[in-house]
Amino acid sequence: MPNQTIPVKNEAALLYTLAGIQFTHIMDFMIVFPLGPMFRRVLELSATEFGWMVSIYSFAAAASGLLAATFIDRYDRKRVVLTLYILFAAATLLCALAPNFWLLMAARGLAGVFGGILGAMVQAFVGDCIPEQRRGRAMGVIMGAFSLSTIAGVPLGLWLANHFSWRAPFIFVALLSAVIFTLGIRALPNVPPHANSRDHKNIFAPMVGVLREPNHLRAFSFMCLMIMSSFSVIPFITLYMTANVKVVETSLPYIYLVGGFATFFSSRGIGWAADKFGKIKTYRWVALAAMLPLLLITQLPPVSLAWVLVVTTLFFVFISGRMIPGMAIVTSSALPHLRGTFMSMNASAMQMASGLASLLAGFIIGHTESGELTNYNYVGYAAMVIGLMAMWMIGRVKTHSAR
Repeated sequence: MPNQTIPVKNEAALLYTLAGIQFTHIMDFMIVFPLGPMFRRVLELSATEFGWMVSIYSFAAAASGLLAATFIDRYDRKRVVLTLYILFAAATLLCALAPNFWLLMAARGLAGVFGGILGAMVQAFVGDCIPEQRRGRAMGVIMGAFSLSTIAGVPLGLWLANHFSWRAPFIFVALLSAVIFTLGIRALPNVPPHANSRDHKNIFAPMVGVLREPNHLRAFSFMCLMIMSSFSVIPFITLYMTANVKVVETSLPYIYLVGGFATFFSSRGIGWAADKFGKIKTYRWVALAAMLPLLLITQLPPVSLAWVLVVTTLFFVFISGRMIPGMAIVTSSALPHLRGTFMSMNASAMQMASGLASLLAGFIIGHTESGELTNYNYVGYAAMVIGLMAMWMIGRVKTHSAR
């Protein structure tokens, strides 16, 4: 049957293991953002150089996702995920051991090679094992890993960096990944390749099959727009907060702690709403609500920490909240026998979009002699326009239950 899912003995164990994998690779990706002021001070980076540091992970993940799309559906999903995960842990450890900026850049790229595909495989697991009628709530659990990484992961990473060095957070991620790997051996079910995927003699046949489906292309376009509207802004938040809003570095963990705590609960509510009221309708309302904090966060003047937390928390809640119905729609738009290939290519599109957004924003943003960032408000205006385009595009992506 085209929409048949793999039976799972313990759905909760599966989802929380996938969430653990998601937590570690998201923390590995996100921890660079709040460490921006430290990297800028220690390594003497400009906004453009920091943009490159963020983007190298994304570009490497995009390239590896395209490579993986040529073979990913030919192998058991569990073996692929566990292999990628242990390699990701090793690459993250190399980040901690890098002796200089350029080798750190290389290690970040290697982590992106494995981390980017992992995100796609987590989503493919949900599509393979969770029935469509519960997929919104399942994505809410997975996206809860983003919230948990901001509640616990990023503040802990900042604490480790402040008390030891910038290398400590990467060591922590590598060790935690090793623990979750052992849990995944038992919790993840075997998902054998679809029969159709074995029939392809040409390794590019699955990619061609994905690209021949117009609905897949619309899903990719929507995902790129959604990602660019957020990742043009996100990497530079802590730089702007410390340089322009005058937030002290020791207060940065509160931004992620409070914002993550709020999204930990809001993600479940948004997932429920997506299943109850329709994923497209829910996405549009959440995306519309995101416009105000997106506007405020890119031109906030020096204010008290309390006001900073109000704005940044609203930003985290609604920007991350869009991903829940958005990813549920995109996952459901894939043809089942090409889901792994589709999700790998989708991950590549996402990573390329985030890398380009960060890089272009880095070229737009300047700084004064005193170190304050300039033109960040223009980045915010552009992000709002792109967000409106994504709200239009999502209506063109077809799923079995889109309303």
